[in-house]
Amino acid sequence: MSTIEMNNSAAVGGVGNVFAKLFSMLASWNDTRVTRRELSRLSDRELDDIGLCRGDIERIARGF
Repeated sequence: MSTIEMNNSAAVGGVGNVFAKLFSMLASWNDTRVTRRELSRLSDRELDDIGLCRGDIERIARGF
C-alpha cells in the first residue's frame, strides 16, 4: 500500500513541475512582450538617450 502512495505522490509532483515550468515560460514570454512593447513606444531620440537603437530592442527584450 505504501508503494502505491509513494508512486502517486511522485506522479502528482511531476504534474506540478510541468505546470510550474509552463507558468514560468508564460511569465518569461510576457516579460519579453512587455519590454519589447515599452521600448518600441520610445522615440528614436529617447532610445538614443539611453544608448539604444531600434535594432537593439529585440536583443534587449530577450535579455541577451
